[in-house]
Amino acid sequence: MTISPFHLAFPVHDLQAARDFYGSLLGCPEGRSSDEWVDFDFLGHQIVAHLAPEECAGPKTNAVDGKNVPVRHFGIVLSMEDWQVMADRLKGEVDFLIEPYIRFKGEPGEQATMFFTDPSGNAIEIKAFADMSRLFAK
Repeated sequence: MTISPFHLAFPVHDLQAARDFYGSLLGCPEGRSSDEWVDFDFLGHQIVAHLAPEECAGPKTNAVDGKNVPVRHFGIVLSMEDWQVMADRLKGEVDFLIEPYIRFKGEPGEQATMFFTDPSGNAIEIKAFADMSRLFAK
């Protein structure tokens, strides 16, 4: 199966803070930009930080697996090895909303996950499956 890249645009309060976070910390190469927005390559997907400070707010949450999961969030699914590398790199660099852990242990959707926010309050989830074919398992 070929996976097409997705495009996601989201508000930020400061473009330089977005560049520091997505570019320097997460390692997303910068693409096109203007005084109002910046494109980033988010592991092959196009995300665009738009300057809109009035739209930045902390995330609302729902209870999932006993945790307060941000309702509005985006992220990426990595291999377990890459997920662990990312988790190790982010420890001490971000304030986790949900610390890295294994969710739904023993169930079809068992996965590694972590949640954190960017400087503008946008919630990001990085997850992994030991068996990627279980991504949509019930």
